[in-house]
Amino acid sequence: MTRLKVNGVEWEIEVDPSTPLLWAIREQLDLTGTKFGCGVGQCGACTLRVNGQSTRSCVTPLAAVEGAEIETIEGLAPSEGVLHPLQAAWIEHQVPQCGYCQSGQLMSAAALLDVNPNPTEEEIDRAMDGNICRCGMYGRIKAAIKTAAKNLPIAPVSATEGEA
Repeated sequence: MTRLKVNGVEWEIEVDPSTPLLWAIREQLDLTGTKFGCGVGQCGACTLRVNGQSTRSCVTPLAAVEGAEIETIEGLAPSEGVLHPLQAAWIEHQVPQCGYCQSGQLMSAAALLDVNPNPTEEEIDRAMDGNICRCGMYGRIKAAIKTAAKNLPIAPVSATEGEA
């Protein structure tokens, strides 16, 4: 039995611990937004976040993520009917074409903005490296990330943090 926490929900699944996380999420949990691309961790279509870090789920065994916080594209939006700033920017910049790579692209971009809410072009390039878009929307993806960064909610600063 493997215990997973996906998008804030606890799951217990009976699957071989060497099974790739991608297949457990898609086949056992029926969360099909994360896509299968290459199967060797090179294209980025299967990217999701594990403890906030971009992770290629096609090459990550379940045993490596037991007890971790896993977030799929289905968990990116803050609530039902409300888009994450990245999703809104994706629409604004008309990023989706075929759409196949989009969940992986969005999850990589979200991981970047979580640690760097104002990335430079070079930082965006590094964070998105290896996420392949066969439609060639790289310029639009970069523009959308920049727009989303401007629209991120400002995290409140505690009184003790501001006094240093």
